[in-house]
Amino acid sequence: MRPVQFVIRARSARIVTLAAPAACALVLLAGTTASANVTVTQVSHDIYTDAQAQHNTEVEPDTFVFGNTIVSAFQVGRVSGGGASNIGWATSTDGGATWTHGYLPGITTNGGGTFGQASDPSVAFDARHNVWMISSLGLRGSTVDVLVSRSTNGGLTWSNPVIAATGANDKNWTVCDDTSTSPHFGNCYTEYDITSAGDSIRMRTSTNGGASWGAALAPGGSPAGLGGQPVVLPNGHVVVPYESLAGSIRSFRSTNGGASWNSTVLVSNISHRTVRGSLREGPLPSAEADAAGTVYVTWADCRFRSGCASNDIVLSKSTSETTWAAPTRVPIDPVTSTVDHFIPGIAVDRSTSGATARIGLTYYYYPTASCTASTCQLDAGFISSVNGGSTWSAATQLAGPMTLSWLPNTSQGRMFGDYISTSIPAGGHAYPILPIANAPTGSTFNLAMYVPNGGLAVTGGTHAATPARRAVATAPPVRPTVPPILLTAH
Repeated sequence: MRPVQFVIRARSARIVTLAAPAACALVLLAGTTASANVTVTQVSHDIYTDAQAQHNTEVEPDTFVFGNTIVSAFQVGRVSGGGASNIGWATSTDGGATWTHGYLPGITTNGGGTFGQASDPSVAFDARHNVWMISSLGLRGSTVDVLVSRSTNGGLTWSNPVIAATGANDKNWTVCDDTSTSPHFGNCYTEYDITSAGDSIRMRTSTNGGASWGAALAPGGSPAGLGGQPVVLPNGHVVVPYESLAGSIRSFRSTNGGASWNSTVLVSNISHRTVRGSLREGPLPSAEADAAGTVYVTWADCRFRSGCASNDIVLSKSTSETTWAAPTRVPIDPVTSTVDHFIPGIAVDRSTSGATARIGLTYYYYPTASCTASTCQLDAGFISSVNGGSTWSAATQLAGPMTLSWLPNTSQGRMFGDYISTSIPAGGHAYPILPIANAPTGSTFNLAMYVPNGGLAVTGGTHAATPARRAVATAPPVRPTVPPILLTAH
């Protein structure tokens, strides 16, 4: 299927469809949801009609930026039992001014593949081989394979996927070494966990642009967990923060290009309050690294709130490749507020570092933590720092309020994504790709991917981060008992 291109005209809310096949032809309108402070533009939509899915839904985006190219990927047509009808993508080759979108071929039967559902997309770029990659899961009964789709023309068309790992897997994430002076320049690394082996973590390495992948290797001590997000440092070392099954954020690393992986170290224990309203949510980490090799990890945590009444977004920074500072609280609002914050997506301008590191943080939140499925109001927000997270800008609302019944249902609750993502081009604005819901039309949902017009300024400000505090309790990851078919995990 040919991609659909949308042109965003400066200071205009109109998008013109340039080249749309019949199945995708439409004119999209940019606009704001109720009470939001920015104008957003829709960059994709659900085209599928298969009976298994809850249609006109798109969830769980990831993004990656290299140069002026921003690529995002997300689930299209969420299936309640697990996965989606396919994986969609949206690409900008001009720094976020215009966007082209389409759907990956060769994964699900909707795209000419053999899998029933697809899930968990993540985006990477290999600068040495000039290959963009979208890693995803292909679900077929009890089989859940890790797949990698490749693009050699700037993320505008995609090949059928290669299989990176077979079995019963979950929460894959891919990253590449894009530093030309690194001894491992051009290596790409995929992390995932094996659900049939107690969420045992594995790593695989590719040295040829994702065309093939090496043997599965376990970190030292064979840890278990999920949601690992590998980041590559300028010296070629790879650090992988993840959520352990023991209710903590931990990390492990490789110093030899993925030939082996060291034992894990503690980042922090987790204090987490399960959000209300049966929303699918948990304290999975979101991680990035700056130009000096400092790793930034964020997650939802309630340690700063009296009685663990609601979650803040907390930030821990590496003090070496194996040690971490205690988390600080991102000052989105006072600790006495009623707001509950969760599912962060952090971006770090990789041309900056240390005391001048530029950070953008997108997140979702309830204005009132103590709500119910019928009363919870879901919003999206953004906050930024220009000094490595010491002080922050005022927060701004990006979308909302959204009613939870506007989101597709899953076996783990209403869902907009287990993770979200933000990217910052060097010296530029922040670009999150956001799942935003509007009121359904009858039984048809209206949940799609949007981007803030022109991106979001990374401004910083005078709101000081709350000093570090150790966790007062631990919380295991949200992993319900599931049948052997495993689809509910995705």
